Amino acid sequence: MPATIVHRAERIDLRVNAEVKEILARAAAYTGESLSHFLVAAASDRAKTVLAEQETLILTQKDWKAFFAGLDNADRPRPKLEAAAKRYMKRRVGGHAV
Repeated sequence: MPATIVHRAERIDLRVNAEVKEILARAAAYTGESLSHFLVAAASDRAKTVLAEQETLILTQKDWKAFFAGLDNADRPRPKLEAAAKRYMKRRVGGHAV
């Protein structure tokens, strides 16, 4: 099986104090990883956790039903929304109606 080639084109430079570097290096040594690999893996895991927390929508059953009810009624006419969209487009294109 051929080895996977990973192209690393991006670089991140960090400055930390000696104590933090020693802690990170010791932890990396326990895992058998290089310090760089350890840092990238740890930061990547943390980033995925933060993104999941910030970009995941959790709804109660009541909210879920209201969400789907809104989707089911998405095609009904909304004159105020249409008028607002027209006003926005008019301002956006410099006063010319679209």
